[in-house]
Amino acid sequence: MKKPLLLVAAAAAAASAPAAPRRAVTPPAQAEVSPARIADEVSQERIHAIVEKLVSFGTRHTLSSQTDPRRGIGAALNWAADEFGRYSQGCGNCLTIVRPSDVVTGKRVPTPTKVTDILAIQRGSVDPNRVVIITGHIDSRVTDVMNATADAPGANDDGSGTAAVIEAARVLSKHRFPYTIVYGALMGEEQGLLGGKVIADYAKAQGWDVIAELNNDIIGNSCGSDGVCDDAHVRVFSEGPRWQGHEDLAARIRSLGGENDAPSRNISRWLDRLADDASLGLDVRQVWRNDRFGRGGDHTEMLNLGYPAVRITVAIENYNWQHQDLRTENGIQYGDTIDKMDFPYLTKVVKLNVAALAALARAPQPPEPTVDGAVSTDTRIRWRPIKGADAYIVRWRRTDSANWENSLRVDEQEPMEVGCRALPCPDQGPWFGAALKGVRVDDFVFGVSSVSADGYESPVASAVPGGAFRPYSPPPKP
Repeated sequence: MKKPLLLVAAAAAAASAPAAPRRAVTPPAQAEVSPARIADEVSQERIHAIVEKLVSFGTRHTLSSQTDPRRGIGAALNWAADEFGRYSQGCGNCLTIVRPSDVVTGKRVPTPTKVTDILAIQRGSVDPNRVVIITGHIDSRVTDVMNATADAPGANDDGSGTAAVIEAARVLSKHRFPYTIVYGALMGEEQGLLGGKVIADYAKAQGWDVIAELNNDIIGNSCGSDGVCDDAHVRVFSEGPRWQGHEDLAARIRSLGGENDAPSRNISRWLDRLADDASLGLDVRQVWRNDRFGRGGDHTEMLNLGYPAVRITVAIENYNWQHQDLRTENGIQYGDTIDKMDFPYLTKVVKLNVAALAALARAPQPPEPTVDGAVSTDTRIRWRPIKGADAYIVRWRRTDSANWENSLRVDEQEPMEVGCRALPCPDQGPWFGAALKGVRVDDFVFGVSSVSADGYESPVASAVPGGAFRPYSPPPKP
């Protein structure tokens, strides 16, 4: 069902009532270009050229040459940095290019090797510390993960994700946003999510308030090795209970809920609504696990440090065309080459990313709601005011429902600042809140999103243990 991203309206008065009619969306200011319009600037021709260039480096294996100017991971990293630099020149040096790195050894890195990410940082004009991130891994591999010399084109895995990052930087650097966008080409994924850890550590060292990382890995084919094709869907993988802090959270989640409401899960729901709203001809299929069965991606390292992150990937994978030596056996072609890709499909996925980044970089930070109502026929929900928010949307759904069903708008300009008059507060200070009459807390999950003056809505933060969009810290012991 379509659920507009730019919100909306008012409220279901009771759990049994149908969702109330939605208010008209407040349009962005005339000087702004909407996320869907910005996404229209994505070029299939440019995406194809980026993947073609990445393939031209022969191999981008993490253990390949870092000094050869034409072949290997070093040449690919330098080219990506140069591309970011060109876009920065075109926008008046609006991008800061950095190369965070770490020297690592491990099972798949037998000798000390420098792992370097290429990041382009487009700082926000209002709060540059509030950050949204897009990533893809630039390294590639063949059947033997330790083979650093064979040709490993890595067209789809993950030239496609890297192309999304680079094309997003080209398009979005032409526009200005209140909050920061980071574009990351990450090294070392195939050797153990090494570049994912580098960017996660860098985000922590910078003190960034990361609202979302969109990790794009294998986003450029639409037909599987069994002949099944699907160019109308993209999968978004998200964790349910948050991993970081899970041992401390476990007892509270068992009592208060939150098995399906980590921040990453709410990013997945938000992307699902956005895909409908942007009318890209692409529907999000939410997959409720951190990654594909028994597998992993760079976003996991962000999650390990408490930053919300999801993996975006194709609806149908072709296992003959990933992690394979280039060859033909029994009439079947193996290997990750550019001719196997579906560029119209890839372009739609890149457009979804661009629209998401544009909207997230204009939306206020999600609040941190709490809820109470035990042994009561009513539910009360409260949160601290958020800088840049013009309104808030209280949302709730039945515990067995996938997506938010009911909503109530709370406007900043309305006399809704309740302090400790209407709701019990653990300490003094300004609070906003709402009392949901006849809505029993036992039967529902609750959350709140923030809305800017020009109508951009943040993801919902669920009022559950670990639901806040920041790294988890345990409550102080009494």
